[in-house]
Amino acid sequence: MLLVLIFACGVLLGALYMNSLSPGAAHPEKQSVYSRQAPEPIGSYSQGVRSGGFVWLSGQIGIDPATGNLTGGIEEQTTRAMENQKAVLTASGLTFADVVQTRIYLTSMSDFTAVNRIYSTYFTDTFPARSTVQVAGLPKDALVEIEMIAEKR
Repeated sequence: MLLVLIFACGVLLGALYMNSLSPGAAHPEKQSVYSRQAPEPIGSYSQGVRSGGFVWLSGQIGIDPATGNLTGGIEEQTTRAMENQKAVLTASGLTFADVVQTRIYLTSMSDFTAVNRIYSTYFTDTFPARSTVQVAGLPKDALVEIEMIAEKR
């Protein structure tokens, strides 16, 4: 009888362990995030994707969502890209305070100071981790693209 009880407990524990390794438990369902206040995607991607407690925000350039046009210099494009990200964050129920990492892509590092000045005004708490890199080109000949990762607290 004792052997049967030990065997039954082993089977039960094994089943619980295997269930904890199932794809559904290890990989929460992902959901697309969409905001009408941000530009329509210009490719096959989502504005953002929520999975678990995180939201990955696709790169935003300075496209005006009302007109679909990219206009202005580095300051205007940076401000518009940040406002576009703000719209996607809002659609996710998040704010810039929830952003844990950003990546900024510049076509010219000489724009770093101007971008940094505008970017820093959107964060009032601990700044997120960040990388800034120079690239050969961006969609629609944009000067800056900004992507983010945020965590629901």
